[in-house]
This record gives sequence, C-alpha cells and structure tokens, in this order.
Amino acid sequence: MSVPPAEAPPTTDTHARRARRKDARPGELLSAALDLFVEKGYAATRVEEVARLAGVSKGTLFLYFPSKEELFKAVVREHISGHFASWSEEIEHFEGSSQDMLRDCLHSWWVHIGATKASGIPKLMMSEARNFPELGAFYQQEVIQPGSALIARILQRGITRGEFRPMDLKYGVHMVLAPLLFLAMWTHSLDACCGPQARIEPDRYLAAQLDMLLYGFGAGHPRPAPANLSNSEQPTA
Repeated sequence: MSVPPAEAPPTTDTHARRARRKDARPGELLSAALDLFVEKGYAATRVEEVARLAGVSKGTLFLYFPSKEELFKAVVREHISGHFASWSEEIEHFEGSSQDMLRDCLHSWWVHIGATKASGIPKLMMSEARNFPELGAFYQQEVIQPGSALIARILQRGITRGEFRPMDLKYGVHMVLAPLLFLAMWTHSLDACCGPQARIEPDRYLAAQLDMLLYGFGAGHPRPAPANLSNSEQPTA
C-alpha cells in the first residue's frame, strides 16, 4: 500500500496571504454593512446577512464588531465622519477666497459622500432616528455637530474677510446643508418616482445651488428687509 505524501507545511507566502486577508476583513464587513444598511435600512438589516455578504461567519463579524449598533457606528465613521479631520486641515490652510472654499466644500462632499453609497446614510437617519434614539444621539455628535462646525468656519471666515455679509450662522449652515440633504433624499427615494425628464443631474444641481448661495451670502449685494412669516402673516395654501 502506498503512503500518501505528507502535506507541505504552510509557507511564509501562505501566512502572509492569511494575514492580509485578516487585515482586510474589517473593511470588507464595513463595505457589506453599508450596502445592506442603505438598501434595507437599519432595523431590517441582520448581522447574519452582513456576514454572509462579506463571506465570513457571524462569529467572525462579532470578533470585530460586538453588536449591530457598533457595526453601524463604524460604518458612519468610516464613510462620513472619517473625512472631517482632513477637511478641517484643508480649511485651516486654505489660501483662496471664501467663495472658492465653499465651492470646494460642496465638491468634496459630492466626491467623498454624495456620489457614493454613503449618501444613503443621511436618508436612513431621517427615516429611523426616532425609532433608535441612541443612534440619533450618536449621529448628532459624530456627524451633525462637527459637520456643521466646519461649514460655520467657512461662513465666519467669509464674514471676517468681508467676502460674505453678516448672517445668522446657525441658519447660514442650514442653508448650505439643505440642498445636500435634498440631493441625498432624491437619489435614494424620490428619483424612483420620476421619469427621465424630471431627474436631477447632481453636478448641475450643485452648481445652481452654489450660485444661489454665493449670491445670497455675497457682501456686495443689497440686503433685502427680512420677511416676517409669523402668526397671521404666514402665507396661506
């Protein structure tokens, strides 16, 4: 009877491939989780589905992320708030005008978030934050507050340099955020309701919004009297 040859011991290359595979697993899990959270929502996504899509067991997923909540938080940090430190650095050392800085801000948002699946996360939070208040509090602290602070720095810079008119910064920030949130909602919800003629081209949409923002913020334009829409002076439908 012939004796089967002994298996060769693992080589250095085999160990290296396994190490690389292990190092890549968190990123693969976060990518799979992003796909499912955006497609199905937070409540409907199960960790078993994330593990299956990433090609690992449920137990392996829990080695990296102890719960679905922690997995979601990691997705937000990886795909949204992880950009804030570099954006803050860019603002700190930007040498152009504040108009150009705001233009770069919207462009960076579109490239890194708006044009990616991560743009579905704001829509998810709008839909589910009230059902998961702990995630809403996390998103407020991790994304909304620091993101708003970055925009406020741009607007304040413009005011200080005489490039933007004085404004209520709180609502100036909301004016910048509103078209970005609308575009995220449109991309992941409203677009499905519309035919080709009604669809939005993101580049043209953002360019039009930026044009209106810069005209409204500009220090060289006469400032109209504020409209009073309180109480009985509110417009009727």
